[in-house]
Amino acid sequence: MANIINTSQFRSDVENSSGVVVVDFFATWCGPCKMLAPVFEELGEEMEEEAKFVKIDIDQSLEIAQKFRVSTVPTMMIFKDGKPVDTMIGFMPKEKIKDKVQSHL
Repeated sequence: MANIINTSQFRSDVENSSGVVVVDFFATWCGPCKMLAPVFEELGEEMEEEAKFVKIDIDQSLEIAQKFRVSTVPTMMIFKDGKPVDTMIGFMPKEKIKDKVQSHL
């Protein structure tokens, strides 16, 4: 299951992490975010050996959302060794997300 992390956890779990981390920037009031949630959870379980999947509630961690210029939710960002390498905006099918993540492994 993808953990919802806060600002301080973001630094340790994403920015200071080696390997690939996929971050789902979401909001509790966002319809497409609710559609994406089960897809993101499934991928997190399927790919747990290859990548870490975490979620950021933009209303709770506004500082992080602003830092990465997240203005639309859902936005998924792929980080590799602590640096953002790819961004996906809006709902996407599971296979498309998986292909993007695999391209950075």
